[in-house]
Amino acid sequence: MSFLLALIVGLGSARADELPARLAKIVKGSSLPASSLGIAVFDLAQISPALTYGLNEQQDMIPASTTKIATAVAVLDQLGPHFKFQTTLWSSGAVKNGVLQGDLILKGGGDAGFVSETMWFLVNDFLRSGIKKIEGSIVVDDTDFDTIRNDPSRDPERVDRAYDAPVGAMSFNWNSLNIYIRPTQVGEAPSVYLDPIASGFKVDNKAKTVNKSANNLVVSRVGDRIVVRGTIGLSHPEIAVYKNIDDPAQWAGENLAAFLAQRGIEIKGKVKMGKKPEVAKLLAKAESKPVSLHVSDMMKFSNNYVAEMLTKNIAAQKGTTPASLDEGMKLVRGELESMGIDGKRFVLLNPSGLSRRNRIKAMDLAQILVQASKKFPWFAEFLSSMPLAGQDGTLKRRMKDNEGWVRAKTGNLNGVIGLAGYAGRKDGSIRAFAFIFNGKGEQGETARHLFDALATELVQ
Repeated sequence: MSFLLALIVGLGSARADELPARLAKIVKGSSLPASSLGIAVFDLAQISPALTYGLNEQQDMIPASTTKIATAVAVLDQLGPHFKFQTTLWSSGAVKNGVLQGDLILKGGGDAGFVSETMWFLVNDFLRSGIKKIEGSIVVDDTDFDTIRNDPSRDPERVDRAYDAPVGAMSFNWNSLNIYIRPTQVGEAPSVYLDPIASGFKVDNKAKTVNKSANNLVVSRVGDRIVVRGTIGLSHPEIAVYKNIDDPAQWAGENLAAFLAQRGIEIKGKVKMGKKPEVAKLLAKAESKPVSLHVSDMMKFSNNYVAEMLTKNIAAQKGTTPASLDEGMKLVRGELESMGIDGKRFVLLNPSGLSRRNRIKAMDLAQILVQASKKFPWFAEFLSSMPLAGQDGTLKRRMKDNEGWVRAKTGNLNGVIGLAGYAGRKDGSIRAFAFIFNGKGEQGETARHLFDALATELVQ
């Protein structure tokens, strides 16, 4: 029996010894300059995992959205996977005969996932207070976070797309507007629907329905106008477009007013900003989903807005109010140092990776994954937050042949491609890996295919 065991171990070791050569062959066949790549692979089957294969693993690289791996581990470790945020409604006056003789205060608690369903729950909870009329205004308390909506560490150019949404302690519907467009009759403008309907936006519809199947629509946000141009085919299915908004607190307050009106509650005042008085009375509250699901939102779909919201939240929960992204990032960097990664080896300024100023070595990015695998209280949630090859998130259409065997975070900026995570094997072992490409923009697709091929090899 001991001979057989030794033989099996020997064969496994021989196959492992072949892995670096196989990976090196794949890299060489990609035609990408070796200097543009940073690669590190660890075998988690080892008691003390050591580098199995590396290429420029000590080279500083721009990590793009693989940065969210560091953000995720910091949030899960410091808040715990089951932590929940609260959004609350308070009164600043007496209630007589169903009339609130004062303001209704909406207090934001940093819930990145506060959406229409949560707003509806909050309003229904408020409805049971018996208040039918508000003599004052809706006051939005957004003071748990600072007033910097778009962090300067992001790329400086602002765009109207949802991935560049602003952040605020009181946010609503990902701080983005949903725009749905459907064809009507040939020669006529298509139908345009905004969700939520109380958006304060006006539609400038200059598009046409044509007798074709193609979609050539261009949708843009210009201030408070949604401009729709181009054509949509008569047989084309509904199109959904997402555009960010400018002021999260005002946006949330206006939508609260609309939801209250839908439930027959009259409001005499307007929406304004302010701070909850110390003596205010709690009227209603809505809890968020657990932090683990917020992390999953961030990781599966590479949501930059959620990354920044969660980072400000860890600062807020440590007592720093108003919470800033800088304070949150100090906690993220401190988390990596607690994992044994020297803080002098990396530069992380933005938690989403939407910055070219972030720098990390493939070796250290892979080490974060190695150390995370030892964190039993939250590793399962961290692992499940990652896109699953061939099944969901940013890997839904990639590595179909390895469906379910690779869980990894993607990264993508012009000239930057990343893939970092875990590759499972049928013998039960797991490999942690970090692949980063920094090079010419036109080589990005080649790098993406290379990283898929390398991850596939790790599964074999």
